[in-house]
Amino acid sequence: MRLLHTSDWHLGRAFHRVNMLGAQAEFIGHLVTTVRERSVDAVVVSGDVYDRAVPPLAAVELFDDALHRLAALGVPTVMISGNHDSARRLGVGAGLIGRAGIHLRTEPSAAGTPVVLADDDGEVAFYGLPYLEPALVKDEFGVEKAGHEAVLAAAMDRVRADLAARPAGTRSVVLAHAFVTGGEPSDSERDITVGGVASVPAGVFDGVDYVALGHLHGCQTLTDRVRYSGSPLPYSFSEAAHRKSMWLVDLAADGSVAAERVDCPVPRALARIRGTLDDLLGDPGLTRHEEAWVEATLTDPVRPADPMARLTARFPHTLSLVFDPDRDEDESEVSYARRLAGRSDQEIAEDFVAHVRGAGPDPHEQGVLRDAFDAVRADETVREVAR
Repeated sequence: MRLLHTSDWHLGRAFHRVNMLGAQAEFIGHLVTTVRERSVDAVVVSGDVYDRAVPPLAAVELFDDALHRLAALGVPTVMISGNHDSARRLGVGAGLIGRAGIHLRTEPSAAGTPVVLADDDGEVAFYGLPYLEPALVKDEFGVEKAGHEAVLAAAMDRVRADLAARPAGTRSVVLAHAFVTGGEPSDSERDITVGGVASVPAGVFDGVDYVALGHLHGCQTLTDRVRYSGSPLPYSFSEAAHRKSMWLVDLAADGSVAAERVDCPVPRALARIRGTLDDLLGDPGLTRHEEAWVEATLTDPVRPADPMARLTARFPHTLSLVFDPDRDEDESEVSYARRLAGRSDQEIAEDFVAHVRGAGPDPHEQGVLRDAFDAVRADETVREVAR
């Protein structure tokens, strides 16, 4: 069976205020063409179809168009909700839509109930594990403490139990939206940290033939059977080195996997350039970036006059301007933003405690801080789902 694995469409999202709806529509056209021309048997979409719980109307219309075009091909599609989606909204009408071959899996309780498709080699069971917010699903899965690894492990126990009851030789595919250990994140994924731990080990998914992951925006292979497709379009300059693509996966009769990357069309290349303003304007080696979307980091010791206007004269698609002046190593004055860069909420809070009283929090106090951050994140998720 030939699968096309994609995820993280983020319909409705902009790129540094640039409307991406046209590029997203071009991707949907590319997806449909790939399905038709490469004889795809099933499409899997591993979450974050939309960029937010209540997407703009234009994004909903594009999604509706995608569903109609996929259904018209007669190729089954299985998709799950991600942490950016409203599972309830995305799942509206799932039973009816399923009759057209579009199978939406947004309910955690259905983790062990697969969509079963068949080819000449027999049946393939597709298990959809939507994004599982630990605080909201721990009771459903009977775990004592909310955590990503615990709830995913419990969901996979249901998958393996169902698979064990099926005829020998039944192949299996799991769709999941999670941060799996070994994956390389970018700046454009929403933080899903709970209990100080965001990632889960790939071993959680042992026992199935292929795991189609969503959440991280870079296409990557964790094992031959566990892969991220990545987002089809860039959503932050941290993705400048990404090759945007989908996975074309051939699942053989014995469950072995062969995978090929299918490139996605992107509207412009991304470029991150760094140096003094005069150097950036005069460097002939930067000519290749003149039509790219540019993030420019200026290292001038003193902020130059009209830097954006001067940059856009050469790089008309400059979208981000960052100031990072070169300073002596012993210079003590560092900007507040730079002191916080790359630090988690937990680390910032612990540093604040140490600054105020002269000593950092003890293990018990660290736990109190962690529980407080978890409660805030869970409350934000509940409010977003309820919107």
